[in-house]
Formats: sequence, structure tokens, C-alpha cells
Amino acid sequence: MNASSRIAVEGVLETCLYADDLASAEQFYREVIGLVVHARMPGRHVFFRCGPAMFLVFNPTATGTGLDVGPGERRLQHGAVGPGHVAFQVDESALAAWRDTLASQGVPIEAEVSWPKGGHSIYVRDPAGNSVELATRALWAP
Repeated sequence: MNASSRIAVEGVLETCLYADDLASAEQFYREVIGLVVHARMPGRHVFFRCGPAMFLVFNPTATGTGLDVGPGERRLQHGAVGPGHVAFQVDESALAAWRDTLASQGVPIEAEVSWPKGGHSIYVRDPAGNSVELATRALWAP
């Protein structure tokens, strides 16, 4: 199959991280990052709308056992151990406002990087220890 006839992925529809304390994770992503809760199942998950995609936070203990969705059907089990990483796209002109927001919420900046080929990233940690990056589009510009 040549490259011109291949099927293609259109983008990322959803991505997820894992946190044992969903209430703390929800508060962080809602109040600090500014995401809107789309759905939640106490003790199992909280889902956020993130632009045209979804950002999911699962309790790894609860999702490791799967979930019944109907007679004879089960959702796939999934989970991860240890901290993960997510990068949220932010506008270059909003970097100063992000620094102010993080400071006002008591969230320390772990690192800031101005990338040699373009783009800028601010790294923080969520309450579960996941690496959260606020990155400008130029980071991955073609």
C-alpha cells in the first residue's frame, strides 16, 4: 500500500491520565486548567471537554476491572501505573496570563522551555503527579 492510498488518522479524539483522587483531579483541571466537566462516574472517572476532543481522567483501580455496559458486554479494561503526560495547546499571547493563573492557584511551575525550533512550554504537575504541559502550537508546527 503506498502512502497516497493509506487510510489516515484524523486527529486525537480523546486522551487520558490516571488519578486515584478524582475529586482533586477534577478540581485541578476545572479550576486551574479551565476545562468543563462533560461527565463523571464517582470513584471511576471524570471526563472533560477539551476543544473538539475529550480529556479523560480515570481511577486506575476502578478501570482495571472493566465496567458492565449491557447484557453480555463489557468495556475494555485499561489503566496505567505511574505518572503520565498531557500537553494542552495554548496561545503564545496567553503565556503571561497562564503564569499568573498558576501562581494565583498555588501551582508551581516545574520547568519552562523555549524550544530551539520554535514554541514554548510551561510544565506543572497535577495532584496525582502527572506532567501537564501548556504548549504553544509552534512546538509542533510543520
